[in-house]
Amino acid sequence: MTEYQWVGSQKPFVDEIDILKTDNNMILGRFGGNSSAGQYKNEDGCLIWEDQDNNWEFVIILDAHNSAQSAELVISTFKSNKEPINKLLNLEINEAFINIKKHILGIFCGNKFKAACEKVIGETACLIVIRKENYLWWFSIGDCVLLLNHPELSSLGEYQQNHRSFYEWIGQNSTFNKKVPCYSSGTKELRKGENHIFLTTDGLIECPNTTFNLPEEIFEKFVGLSNKNGVKELLKIIKKCNVRDSTTIVSWKIINDKNATMPSDVK
Repeated sequence: MTEYQWVGSQKPFVDEIDILKTDNNMILGRFGGNSSAGQYKNEDGCLIWEDQDNNWEFVIILDAHNSAQSAELVISTFKSNKEPINKLLNLEINEAFINIKKHILGIFCGNKFKAACEKVIGETACLIVIRKENYLWWFSIGDCVLLLNHPELSSLGEYQQNHRSFYEWIGQNSTFNKKVPCYSSGTKELRKGENHIFLTTDGLIECPNTTFNLPEEIFEKFVGLSNKNGVKELLKIIKKCNVRDSTTIVSWKIINDKNATMPSDVK
């Protein structure tokens, strides 16, 4: 299993586009925003685990504010839970997602994590995405975005899998400190063929003078380009448009050879 982690407080990438390719051809793209637009720090973060032998990827992207401390806390907490999470993800798929959700809720609702949240400055949106075999699963707090591109879905106008939920965070003012925690979660069967999985923080979709709030406009930039160059092109455009907010992207493609569910009247 390979691992990569990063928080903007370590290296902000202000005025700088950075593209990293993982061992399993996942692309991590980062741009910290333009200093000419007033940007001077980056509070995004990410954690990537990929296990080619057991056919899964685990990704967290984070978009913090006020400081990067909440993003740092989430990453360090999940790193300390690496072994039990690995064991859960290596269960049979019908057990893996059910148990991983219970485990994540146990982390975020636990007294130890809540006490740690009270000591940090600021809060973070948090999107956790797992691809295992021919399924995609997510746990979403806040307004980061998960998109999925496949011809059978795009022909019907479907791209976005989670919904952006505002005034949800984890950290100092955490929605998990309330009587009822606020989050969304879901599971998606991947279609047969190539599935393009795309995660981003909101700097991309809220960039002025672009239409990247429309998922089809994001995927249009990949036409004729590799995954790496498509991510780079998106970041070049928002840099040129003088975006202030930072953007973190994780993008990868999965070839699914299993038949997906079809309606009963389709032969």
